[in-house]
Amino acid sequence: MPEPTTLRALAGLPATPASLADSTLVMIDCQNTYTRGVMALDGVEDALDEAAKLLERARSAGIPIIHIEHDDGDGSLYDIRAEIGQIVDRVAPQGEETVIVKNFPNSFVQTELDDRLKEVSATNLILAGFMTHMCVNSTARGAFNLGYAPTVVAGATATRALPGPVGVVSSAALQAASLAAISDLFGIIVPDAAAIPD
Repeated sequence: MPEPTTLRALAGLPATPASLADSTLVMIDCQNTYTRGVMALDGVEDALDEAAKLLERARSAGIPIIHIEHDDGDGSLYDIRAEIGQIVDRVAPQGEETVIVKNFPNSFVQTELDDRLKEVSATNLILAGFMTHMCVNSTARGAFNLGYAPTVVAGATATRALPGPVGVVSSAALQAASLAAISDLFGIIVPDAAAIPD
């Protein structure tokens, strides 16, 4: 068997992230939903700490910041009108930072995200948030398909164990597989906020 490689490498796509100064930060679904109860994610507090570091760097750099919030309606686990669906305080929007509400895993579907990114002439996106296997993965793929160059900050993402066809898939296995699937073609994966150059 040959040594594993990625489609990115075979296609000659970049292996290192663009600079922070040349990027737009997209914070995906950093909601209270994922911090407790049935949707609590493994490692979510550490991921939120890393997301907060990333957000602070982005604010200091003065780059565009977009917060995505998932809404499933009144009484749901993603009810943005209730405390459960609100963005976690330590990564909450400030000032005039854009907030976009979505209803599908891919943040581009039936939202104004693409228009907002075009308004700021965005090309390079930095993605962080939840869940790695679901909305982060879907948004990274959506971004790539629209011609953007996404980078996912692994330490600022998290997921949960899932039932699988041959038993439970651990959160660690799902996290690793989800990030590997993105890095095969759709985006660059970096371990933490510090790995993105100024």
